[in-house]
Order: sequence, then structure tokens, then C-alpha cells
Amino acid sequence: MSGTRWLSDEEQRTWRAYLASTQLLQEALERQLQRDSGMPHAYYTILAMLSEAPGRALTMTRLARVTMFSASRLSHAMARLEEKGWVRRVKHGQDRRTTMAELTPEGFAALEAAAPGHVQEVRHRLFDPLTDEQTRQFRDILAALTAAYAREGHESGLASP
Repeated sequence: MSGTRWLSDEEQRTWRAYLASTQLLQEALERQLQRDSGMPHAYYTILAMLSEAPGRALTMTRLARVTMFSASRLSHAMARLEEKGWVRRVKHGQDRRTTMAELTPEGFAALEAAAPGHVQEVRHRLFDPLTDEQTRQFRDILAALTAAYAREGHESGLASP
């Protein structure tokens, strides 16, 4: 075990602060969306990514990548969203082996109704406590972490569908 690079006291404090803040943020966003819109944050993420895509549609593979969901998790969520009439799965026009996820008008309306409260909660929990300079630093830190993952072969798709 002598080769282990243990965290310094400062790194340990940073790590614990990161864990606590991300957990609290995720819980707050989940509570707000459930309370105000009756949807989990995962469903909101799917609807948002589809709303930003050309034609409000993505392949299931691309949707899994941009949401960073496993195929199983995405398939389960899509089934629930289809039951609500918010999305539909259809075969790709040119490649019948490819399944497309499409946002329905009802799904877009649900997203439009949920978005103001969600954005307000994100602003309250994440941006209001920070100065403009801290926000820029935070973005730079997150970009550095994302770039490190990319160098290791991990893909982060949340930047854009």
C-alpha cells in the first residue's frame, strides 16, 4: 500500500465538499421537478435533449450518449415517457435498424411548463451563491475535468445533442 497516493487534508476537504454539494444539488432538483411537474430529473433531461436536437429527434444511441444514461436506463425511461405521450420511438427513415426517439408536441408542452421552475431552482442552488468570477472559474474547472475524461476515452455528451 506504500504506492498509494492518499489525498492530502486539503484534497480530502475538497472531495467531501464536492460530494456533499453535488448530492444536495441533485436532491434539490429532483424534489423541485417532482413537486412542480410530477417528473423525475431524468425525464426532464431526456425531454430537454430532444427539444434541442434538429427535428426534436435523436437516435436512441445518441440520446443515451448525451444524457449519459445506460441503454437499459434510457429504455425504461422512454417506456414511461411514451406512456405519458411525451415521446415516441420510431424506426429511422433510411436505416430501419436504427431507432429514433422523438419529442411529441405534448412532451414539448410538458417541458415548457417544467422549464421555468427548473431554471429558477438551478439558478437558486448553483449560480446565485457564486460571483460571476467564481462561475467562470467553476466552468473552467469542469471543462478541465471533462477534458481529462475525454483523453481517457470517455465521452461527455451533455454539451450539445
